[in-house]
Amino acid sequence: MRIVNNLSEAAKVSEAWEEFLKTKYGANKSSKQTAAFRDYEVAMEEQPTVAKFYKENHEKQTLQHVLEKKANYTKLDKTRMGIWEAMEKLNELVDESDPDTSLSQIAHLLQSAEAARRDGQPRWMILTCLIHDLGKYLFFLGEPQWTVVGDTFPVGCQYSDEIVYPNYFAGNPDIHNIKLTTKYGIYSPNCGLDNVHMSFGHDEYLYHVCKPYLPTQALFIIRYHSFYSCHTNGAYDWLMNNEDVEHMKWVKTFNQYDLYSKADEEPNVEELKPFYQELIAEYFPDAIAW
Repeated sequence: MRIVNNLSEAAKVSEAWEEFLKTKYGANKSSKQTAAFRDYEVAMEEQPTVAKFYKENHEKQTLQHVLEKKANYTKLDKTRMGIWEAMEKLNELVDESDPDTSLSQIAHLLQSAEAARRDGQPRWMILTCLIHDLGKYLFFLGEPQWTVVGDTFPVGCQYSDEIVYPNYFAGNPDIHNIKLTTKYGIYSPNCGLDNVHMSFGHDEYLYHVCKPYLPTQALFIIRYHSFYSCHTNGAYDWLMNNEDVEHMKWVKTFNQYDLYSKADEEPNVEELKPFYQELIAEYFPDAIAW
């Protein structure tokens, strides 16, 4: 595990992170007000299934659970299929953790990609927007939604109050292990996110699926796009190194297309399919390991 033992290097990371938090990336171009997205207080009243989901998620995402799931799913021995086939499969799933949309997954993916395409983003970013949630295929491998979807967070150290519904961590067995509840827990300051175990879900799974095919920036987005307490609320900066801070700028850019496109009208799948099949073929073979 990489440890930053140079105080000047740690200070550089902190300074870079402060600049990152001051910078705005992208904009909400939808007709829905920005404050209306990810409003979990309203969801508590109007969409109780969202709060119920996060209660189960926070209580069951232990360090042991994460290590077991990573050992199982990073082997990529479950099946072989193509990217568009995976998108069509996800059409049967509605994300219980998301208070902003009830559309099918393929509709959300196309909304995100089309928003990036309209802004003239590079083709790898458009593709990342298209595929970022395909790790939710875990659901069809028998995993419950609490270990497939939702915001992600580090396990093995203190939980941040910036995580959605942090009070639900009171039911997580890890809080009774003092080694896992200190600020640094099993980690070291500025060790880098690559050395951190995140709550297991579609982000981590898809990162490993796509690792042989996509550029570093795209892989970072896929792996940490649900780490909202960090890239949106500024938590866990002490885990990050300079490379993480630099790549997190891409996550912030991506986030506008993931989040704000959910208010757009439903896309015409058949009309858009030829363009995106061609884009997929630039980066992926016909079938890949899952």
